[in-house]
Amino acid sequence: MDGSELAAQGLEQAQRLWEIAQGWLLSPAAWSQLGLLVVAYIFALLVARKLKPLATRLLTPPDMQDHAIAKMRRFVLIFVPLMLPLLAYGFTGIGESVTRSLFGSGAVIAFGKRVFLFLAVRILVREVIDDPLMKVLGRYILIPVAALYAIGLLEPAMLRLDETIVPLGNLSFSMLFAIRFVIVGGAIFWLGRWSNDQSTQFIKKQAEMRPAMRELIAKAIEIGIFGVAFLLLMNIMGISLTSLAVLTGVIGVGLGFGLQKIASNFISGVILLLEGQATVGDYVELDGGEAGTIIRMTARATILETYDGRWIVVPNEDFITTRVVNYSDSGSANRYEAPFSVSYDTDINKVPDIVEAAVAKHPGVLNEPFPPDCELRGFGESGVDFAVEIWVEGIDDGKNKFMSDVLFLIWNALKENGIEIPYPHRVIELKGAIETRSS
Repeated sequence: MDGSELAAQGLEQAQRLWEIAQGWLLSPAAWSQLGLLVVAYIFALLVARKLKPLATRLLTPPDMQDHAIAKMRRFVLIFVPLMLPLLAYGFTGIGESVTRSLFGSGAVIAFGKRVFLFLAVRILVREVIDDPLMKVLGRYILIPVAALYAIGLLEPAMLRLDETIVPLGNLSFSMLFAIRFVIVGGAIFWLGRWSNDQSTQFIKKQAEMRPAMRELIAKAIEIGIFGVAFLLLMNIMGISLTSLAVLTGVIGVGLGFGLQKIASNFISGVILLLEGQATVGDYVELDGGEAGTIIRMTARATILETYDGRWIVVPNEDFITTRVVNYSDSGSANRYEAPFSVSYDTDINKVPDIVEAAVAKHPGVLNEPFPPDCELRGFGESGVDFAVEIWVEGIDDGKNKFMSDVLFLIWNALKENGIEIPYPHRVIELKGAIETRSS
């Protein structure tokens, strides 16, 4: 169909709409229906003003509540802005049945119903939906569809889209099929993502489960939800799964050649989650020098956060094929030692008791597996060398500054007991006579 034919159809449709409008302007029944539309809207406006505050108050749960009923109340609460157009739509429907029984027609009031429905869709997209993907679909597909339905052009537009065939190699599909696929697919996968978020939050709250097991179950649920969503989309759109055999073969070849690293990282991630040797919250150090706290484990990589705020993305395969030091920042004690020296004039037999008692006062120092232990390490050039060994929960970095606190405690304890901390002394020998020059 060329441009002249489209223009002719547009003029014909516009002429038809103008004739309908003229008929409404000259019809007493049409004016009666228009009056009912106005009355229905005013009545809906009055009712909405009364019901909105009440509905908002009843549906708003306390801030501290986070159970299932509270979440459901918050979910229903976001649809309160739709109250006015939906009430107007309902009251107009009642008026339509009255006008059809009195006048035998209800074209004007039916048009008003469609307009109210269009307003509801517009509010839904602009004020209710906050998901970026669904907002785009609503703005560019749902609102135009509602507008065409309101003016009675939806069926001709759908027929035109159904007749527009898009060839794609040996395959072909209509524009209407493509639009339906996008709408249904977007809605299904949005629902799948919402379900996945809810299930993941529920799994993460199960404190009695190991972190690795929680991550594994969350990933399994995610794969299951989106797998079911894909199969459901194929079934709704009438696409036979056997027609995807060629695509599956292509994916298999891709995995064998170009995507083997991705497959390797995915399998390595599953092994990590099953074995639990490194999980979220652990502080790890790899052979390549990467070190940080694991904050997230994805299907492809593990994300480490350093204490200076940087994120390091490490492929899961590196955790399997290279040496990994796990300091177990979330639940395992680590040993550190703080070296210091005292003067040779000190009674060194008193030093261990003084230092151990001072260090033990630190709230982060543990008594298990061993309490603080001060040891004599040697006799240095300037003083007697000691070191105190401590066990702490965590890593001495970031939010934990164990060594700094321990050294302060040692310093203060030695000063309070009159023990001198030495510093290097140097003796300079001068040989021969020193010449002096008189002015």
